[in-house]
Amino acid sequence: MISYTGRVPADPSRPGTDTGHDPLTPTVGWGVLHLFFRAGPGVDAEAAVRAVKDARAGGEQVVTVALLGHKADLAVMVLGPDLWRLRALQSALCGAGLEPTGSYVSLTEVSEYAEGIPEEMKQARLYPELPPPDKKAFCFYPMSKRRSAEHNWYALEYEARQQLMRGHGAVGRTFRGRILQLITGSTGLDDWEWGVTLFGVHPDDLKACVYEMRFDEASARYAEFGPFWTGMVGDIEDVLGSVL
Repeated sequence: MISYTGRVPADPSRPGTDTGHDPLTPTVGWGVLHLFFRAGPGVDAEAAVRAVKDARAGGEQVVTVALLGHKADLAVMVLGPDLWRLRALQSALCGAGLEPTGSYVSLTEVSEYAEGIPEEMKQARLYPELPPPDKKAFCFYPMSKRRSAEHNWYALEYEARQQLMRGHGAVGRTFRGRILQLITGSTGLDDWEWGVTLFGVHPDDLKACVYEMRFDEASARYAEFGPFWTGMVGDIEDVLGSVL
């Protein structure tokens, strides 16, 4: 839907964090783990910072976010080929005293409706480069396709679904430059079917994008949305400093 810059796929055998396990990797793409934490007075900030830096030294991409609202204090989004390494970061952050309030597990993917896109765009969706340096506004939400008696996405023929998704993508492309979007697949992995992570230049870019796309038929008739987490992308030291 919205293009973004990719990079060469990471090698799960590269040196870095030693988990003590053989790597568990997707056939294509990366594992993606969103973690949401409460930060109490017992948090070891130095240990939390070290955990993030160790994960990055091992090759994982880690996005840290100061969250707004009551659902959590901060979010940590980590992407990489080896699920054991994602788990290692989760364990280290919990060991530093951060209290998990929520999580989401998914994989990067190329949609079945986007098979005809250029190879460069496919690689960008499977192996994105995050976070974008010019987009500090953040939100994440899960979603699924509706299966009601009146509107059942999975009862539609493939051609009808493909046409609806093309229209959906056309709306998304009007936000190019203002929004970077990563849609990750979670069917069979978590409670919803997709995770949607948005990075915006301004917070109202996030609002406008989600609002406009809800009028599209693919969303208006067939989409179910989960809870939203919203905040500001920052260095782990700044994020922790804002909540401790």
